[in-house]
Amino acid sequence: MSRIGKKAVAMPAGVTANIDNGTLSVKGPKGTLSMGMSDLIDYNIGDGEIAVKPANDSKQARAFWGMQRTLVSNLVEGVTEGFTKTLEISGVGYRAKAQGKTLKLELGFSHDVDLTVPEGIEVKTPDQTTVEISGMDKQTVGQFAAEIREWRKPEPYKGKGIKYRGEYIFRKEGKKK
Repeated sequence: MSRIGKKAVAMPAGVTANIDNGTLSVKGPKGTLSMGMSDLIDYNIGDGEIAVKPANDSKQARAFWGMQRTLVSNLVEGVTEGFTKTLEISGVGYRAKAQGKTLKLELGFSHDVDLTVPEGIEVKTPDQTTVEISGMDKQTVGQFAAEIREWRKPEPYKGKGIKYRGEYIFRKEGKKK
């Protein structure tokens, strides 16, 4: 029995949802997001909330229940507040700069890394060692942040690399004489 699935997703004022051809779309102040609905789950749009329940008592329907409720919750949160991931760059000469729809990274390679920012994502660089990624869709924000981090993962000896804000890097002691 899903504990999170039992709770209905509250829709703030100004947010509307509708179901059309197996697609749940949520419209809010930041825009519109939609997702495909599972046949194993029943979605009910009530007054100010969206309830998610399993369509039958199968094991797979119960397994999908909590995940589908969280996906609906992410849609509602995305169109109202949006999502943000912050990356911190540490290392001598490592820096980042946002230039329109391109993110330029200097990470100690013989060349600069130019990444094209996906549609619906906004990238800011308040200073040379911080990258803020924001957007409506949680999955695309997280995926783009992971792609940036993949270029230089933090290493355990000096802590150089790209890490998420608040991420703990397990540090190792270096070689002894």
